[in-house]
Amino acid sequence: MSQLEHLQVFQSMYSSPHTRLHRSAELGDGLAAAEWSNRHDARDYQAPSHHTLSCYLAGGTGTFRRERPHSRGASDKLCVLPAGHQSAWVINGEIQLAHLYISQEQFALAAVHLLDREPRELELREGTFLDDAQQAQRFRQLSQLDWAEPADRLLSSTLAHGLINHALLSQVSRREGLRVTGGLAPSQRRQLREFIQANLSEPLSLAQLAGLCALSEYHFARMFQLSFGLPPHRYVQAQRLRHGQQLLHHSNLPLTEVALNCGFASASHFNNRFRQAFKATPGQYRAALQRR
Repeated sequence: MSQLEHLQVFQSMYSSPHTRLHRSAELGDGLAAAEWSNRHDARDYQAPSHHTLSCYLAGGTGTFRRERPHSRGASDKLCVLPAGHQSAWVINGEIQLAHLYISQEQFALAAVHLLDREPRELELREGTFLDDAQQAQRFRQLSQLDWAEPADRLLSSTLAHGLINHALLSQVSRREGLRVTGGLAPSQRRQLREFIQANLSEPLSLAQLAGLCALSEYHFARMFQLSFGLPPHRYVQAQRLRHGQQLLHHSNLPLTEVALNCGFASASHFNNRFRQAFKATPGQYRAALQRR
């Protein structure tokens, strides 16, 4: 089933007879993008399970949130719609906009790596009609690419990660009144990250990782998910695939050696996992990089 079918903001737009979906794409890494036009409509978003960044590409001066009728949109205005938020929108006239949809798992990975913080401590602040020239420029570049072409989709994914990182640095704050219990100590998180990164070519068992923290496997798995925002096996796989991307980009190693360096038993196993994650095979990914 397509990732887009599970995105509530996407589905809310798609269900309206007033909207037109110009194009959409799954960019891999828990990311998806869409371009829309809409006119004379009303849209409500009720606690989506994903984050959404949006940019008005044209129009929007007749668009407002129902509870804030005097604040209006415009070209290059940005909106940040966090997972779990609620909003109601009125669209008068015509608007063209781009959406970037971000899974909570991808947000968690970015928070761990960029901020070295537990994702549960952080919240993406809601934002309406923001001015941010850098983010608007990234959206403009994204809208000019052919998402169906492998090399352009690669660049689209790079731009999407730039949008996420910028949002983390500018729109993320610590949750107010949060009392964090459980989880791993910062020193344990850092030790685990460094150990996993240094041993990606080796088999990594839950027992081995739990032993680093002197915890039982069951307790460790629960504490890891609290601190990293995803289970240990999914975190390790994400790091293996990220390492694979770096080797494909910066080395001429044969695909079989890339697979072994990333801890995959075979090139075919690596190929299948990579394609599931990034919507392209390792060979296509490397070829796209070479054409850039």
